[in-house]
Amino acid sequence: MEANDNDFSDSPRSQQLDGEDRLSMLTDDILLSILGRVSSLIATRTSVLSTRWRHLPWLLPELSINVEDFLSAPRADPIEENDMEQAMASLTKATRSLLNKQQRESTISSLHLNLYLINTFLCEVGPLIGDAIDSGLLKDLDLSVLDETDALARTEEDMLQRAQEIDSFFSAYPSVLHCLTKLFLKNVGFDKLDMHHVLFDCCKQLQHLSLFHCDTGSYSLFKIDAPDSKLCVLEIEKCRFVRIDLVCLPKLEKFLCETWVSEYAPVTFGFVPSLGDLELSCGSNCDQREFKLSELLYGVTSIHTLTLDFQGENLWLQPEMEELHTAFSKLRKLSVRGIFVEFDISWTIAFLVAAPSVEILHIEVWEHVCDVGEGRLASYLTRSTPWWERHLDNSSENKLLKELEFAGFKSLEHQFTFIRSMMERCPNLQKIVLMGDEQCSSCDALMSSRPSKFPNRKEEQEMVVKRIRDGMFSPEIFFYE
Repeated sequence: MEANDNDFSDSPRSQQLDGEDRLSMLTDDILLSILGRVSSLIATRTSVLSTRWRHLPWLLPELSINVEDFLSAPRADPIEENDMEQAMASLTKATRSLLNKQQRESTISSLHLNLYLINTFLCEVGPLIGDAIDSGLLKDLDLSVLDETDALARTEEDMLQRAQEIDSFFSAYPSVLHCLTKLFLKNVGFDKLDMHHVLFDCCKQLQHLSLFHCDTGSYSLFKIDAPDSKLCVLEIEKCRFVRIDLVCLPKLEKFLCETWVSEYAPVTFGFVPSLGDLELSCGSNCDQREFKLSELLYGVTSIHTLTLDFQGENLWLQPEMEELHTAFSKLRKLSVRGIFVEFDISWTIAFLVAAPSVEILHIEVWEHVCDVGEGRLASYLTRSTPWWERHLDNSSENKLLKELEFAGFKSLEHQFTFIRSMMERCPNLQKIVLMGDEQCSSCDALMSSRPSKFPNRKEEQEMVVKRIRDGMFSPEIFFYE
């Protein structure tokens, strides 16, 4: 029997072609919006679909070129030097193509570029970016200098060499510094270079700075006094600064300090009038002493979002409550994370007493099989539950608290006690969100099949709801594993 026209039009192949035709009929603006949600590598590959798509990648106002997209799959662990060189060769080719002024039909508002520090290819990528900036083709640059080597495996000489290579790159192509709006550096030692001059005097457009395992010499002071800086976000992770003094950063809105080496408070704040989002995260070890959060936040009155992460270890904060009233006067969201699973949680109520304006409270319990026994570092102290009872005021209320999020929920008695006490304290609580543990690849590697302690089954969840409510007022309760 011969297939008629209707039979052909209903075939899967016909439907696929029809779908492609309909997609191609969309306007450039819609197609560019779609392509803007994927990497530039994938966007470029769409140019071979048809003549309709051929010019679109060169119309994208924002480009994202990531060297990791060019690594061969499956990715080796650790990534070999030859693989990184091949990936950088492909990145260089893609950059040359996408920055080709003869093909570009519009300016590039932002280029997100992630690369490896391999001089052979930087000597090719640098002129391409510099020329695009100088010609007005590129407006803003978001640069990440990646490193696949573990931070602990990097020697002092390695870090100094990386700093020298980065400085040479910036010196050879100074226009890169002039339009740099976001910068990520890893494993860089600025002992012999003026880090402050490079990052704050030369990078006048810098708005977002992330430093991972960087320093100006082991256990050195990092002082930032940049009244003309446009920096809005500063992230310091696993850096070896004995202290960070933020003397003057008038535009700073968010500050993250994760895993510090200082014995006491890791940071001091001077003139930071715009600072609203603060995150402090560290696992307390034998060399660290408790400090007062009120003293660290002295003079800072604009914090609206605060995250404290203890990474499953002892608290690095001294008990206090009334002293925090001024610093917490505008606090709207409070996250207390990394509370060891066996610790009582009621001590966190001291923060609520000090911050009656809090609307969202996020609690996260820490339980990892990867950090017990032999997996636990010897530098950590024996865990001991916090005792802040004398700072608690059980008669006060938090009338503005609307949402309680509890991550790492396991139906433990002290968890139920805490949640019920929150319901008694917060008469306008509208929503309780109970969540399971976050994924941990290290834990998964030790236990291929970890039994979940989170209430998954309907009857388990009904039992949890009954125990939480038990005749009290009833906010909505949601479960997310």
